[in-house]
Amino acid sequence: MIYTVTLNTAIDLFIETESMLPKKVNRTQSYDIQANGKGVNISFILKKLGIDSVAVCAGGGFTADYIQSELNKNRIPSFFVKSEGITRINVFTKVLSENDEYKLVNSGPGLAITQQEKIKSYLKSKLESEDVVCVCGSFPKKVLPSYLIDLAKIVAKKQARLVIDSSYTSVLSTLKYHPWILKPNESELKQWFNVDRELTIEKLVKLAKELVARGAQQILLSLGNRGAVLVTKDKVLYGNAPKVEVVNTAGAGDSMLGTFVANLTKKSGPEVALKRALAAGSGAASQKWITDFDKIDLLENQITISEFS
Repeated sequence: MIYTVTLNTAIDLFIETESMLPKKVNRTQSYDIQANGKGVNISFILKKLGIDSVAVCAGGGFTADYIQSELNKNRIPSFFVKSEGITRINVFTKVLSENDEYKLVNSGPGLAITQQEKIKSYLKSKLESEDVVCVCGSFPKKVLPSYLIDLAKIVAKKQARLVIDSSYTSVLSTLKYHPWILKPNESELKQWFNVDRELTIEKLVKLAKELVARGAQQILLSLGNRGAVLVTKDKVLYGNAPKVEVVNTAGAGDSMLGTFVANLTKKSGPEVALKRALAAGSGAASQKWITDFDKIDLLENQITISEFS
């Protein structure tokens, strides 16, 4: 079984407006409401690809009720613990006259230690060897970054496989537990190594290789419009990003990671998994939410996977 862990769930409000002017009533042309959170999105992606998962979540209030109802609607089982307030609402605004996107992301409510322990107890009771646990996104208030290490210990003890998509530097402390997949983007990778300058892909690959040398099994490094790199102890693969008109980037990374995990679970080779993940990420960027896979074949035709030397 695959378990996706989202401690800071969200509803994303996606807005399109012709212009955004101060001290004016800015009328929108359209809006969309999406149940969200990185792990939640991965559960949706897995479902679209015919793979079952359990969404392990924290949230509260009417917004959490909406997220749970959307999971139920898609027949995705969930385990929810209650947060100390109402699940956050994030706002993503596409300003058409500027062809630009504005992202307003809230911190979210707190999560009491008792509720944090419920998540750990649930995983301890459910995990079996070879299960997959995807820990994704930011943590809510009162949850320390070291909680990520606690989850890594649980997964390792159960001989399950850990996937991490998080910007916290505590990710580095999980390397001794040999996480199956880490999915940093360029800025997160540089942050982990205290680098504040622009780096070539070659130098980014060198940093990713260091993570593998320290214990990670695979690094799926997303590079935005430059594509993505997959680094393992045996090889480095590079794939370009297909050209798309960007509408909303919020779910692109989740679509990429969910598709990559799905294909590895189906025993696809790394080249196939990387190509499909890149296509899924680009497909998501070209629409208002996570990818619906309707353009996946066309996007894959634009992608070339090659060994990076």
